[in-house]
Amino acid sequence: MSFQSDPSPAAPLASGAHAYLIGIGGCGMSGLARMFSARSVSVSGSDREPTHITRGLDSAGIPVGFDQASGRIPDRCDFVVASAAIKPDHPELLAAQERSIPVYTYAEALGLCMVGRTGLAVAGTHGKSTICAMLGWTLIHSGLDPTVIVGATCAQLGDNSGVPTGFRLGADSIPAGPRAGSPGLLIAEACEFNRSFHLLHPTIGCISAVEADHLDIYGSLDAVVQSFREFASLLPSASEGGYLLLAHDGAHRREVTAGLDCAVETIGFAPDADWHITYDTAERRVGLNRSGELVATWVNRVPGAHIALDSAIAGALAIHLGAEAKKVAEALGGFHGLDRRMQRLGEKVIAPEQPPVRVYDDYGHHPTEIDATLRALREGERPEDNGGRLICVFQPHQHSRTRFLLDEFAQSFSQADVVVVPHIYFVRDSEVEKTKVSSADLVDRLRQRGVHAMHIYPFEAIVDQLNVLCRPGDLLVVMGAGPVWKVAHGFLRSPAHAPVVTGATPPARLAAS
Repeated sequence: MSFQSDPSPAAPLASGAHAYLIGIGGCGMSGLARMFSARSVSVSGSDREPTHITRGLDSAGIPVGFDQASGRIPDRCDFVVASAAIKPDHPELLAAQERSIPVYTYAEALGLCMVGRTGLAVAGTHGKSTICAMLGWTLIHSGLDPTVIVGATCAQLGDNSGVPTGFRLGADSIPAGPRAGSPGLLIAEACEFNRSFHLLHPTIGCISAVEADHLDIYGSLDAVVQSFREFASLLPSASEGGYLLLAHDGAHRREVTAGLDCAVETIGFAPDADWHITYDTAERRVGLNRSGELVATWVNRVPGAHIALDSAIAGALAIHLGAEAKKVAEALGGFHGLDRRMQRLGEKVIAPEQPPVRVYDDYGHHPTEIDATLRALREGERPEDNGGRLICVFQPHQHSRTRFLLDEFAQSFSQADVVVVPHIYFVRDSEVEKTKVSSADLVDRLRQRGVHAMHIYPFEAIVDQLNVLCRPGDLLVVMGAGPVWKVAHGFLRSPAHAPVVTGATPPARLAAS
């Protein structure tokens, strides 16, 4: 799949065009479908199974089918959009190619949607979804009516029908503030995987961090930094409204910003950052300062210095877009969070009149994210005050990432008392890559560092083991970008102290070293 050449970069979105979206039920793809529909493009699509998102699309007049194996797409189809999860041999993708129908990736289609809008692209190795959702909510609260598309479900966003999604459709033009009458705001994540963020057309950008990741694509940190520099170079000149906000530390700002024509500001905890952040760990109070003056302050509902940074970035961007500082503080103080980002799922009582086990779910799958999340949970929840421990179930995501960053992963669990590691989630990598590293390798490194670690599979066996392992007052966090969230939900649903399954079902397998 590659970008299709058109006389105008937005030509496929002409009123009356027919689009078909393969994988339409994802957070991002369903948002695209609704943006297309709002532009009078006729939209339909397919996915593997019905969900609340596909039902919401159907209610909005966007039909969704579930027979992808037949390879049948509508007779009238002007272009196809395929999600990143669609493999090259997908029957519907092959059918489109046979009929010479233009095929776009998700990133290409999102870039088309930015044409004619005030596009704001949120980039960075970490924090994209959180910043995007926080900023979207803040702009909504400030009356700027943005369109927001996030790769995670956020209860404070929605599809304008009350169904929580990662999408919210806004106005065609900014309705209020100093930018009133300008093209409407489109807030979206800019993912660096496969250099897809180079396909966007933003006016404003932010970069929260630049670290080694996706090394199966880039090969080196230098190549990652260069890719972010190319993303930043997409922004127009300062005279045309181009603006980049990036982390003062941790974003390779000198290399990324060299030679840019857009306006550039930095943000961070360093006093010499253009936007200086202060953070009180005990109170979770964030202060946003500019030119030595306090601009806004609020108390985050979610703990952690990394969440403080994310919220401050959202606040600074909102103020740059014309939001009132008072409204920004109100919105960020009232932001509840989004799914799988340090999300507190509930509590489980395992002994009468004893502290419960508190259960969190998190998407973290990079060493820096893991370390930041575990530190924030230990500081914010303090399980030791109740005689408890911090137990982490972590599913590595991709064999190549695990192999390239194995030592960094081993260092990132210093705050955990117990770490349970299931199989590595196999996605995108080759079968050869799969043979080069295993979960047992990570367990070995953790044990060498004195961490109580074990390899257990399948997920059902992990749930059984947690019921035996967990004690009153423990804090359990389940982490990873794969389907490991099922462990957290399964643990909450299961009876306390369930026996370890034996017999016909394979027992839990523990790594001996």
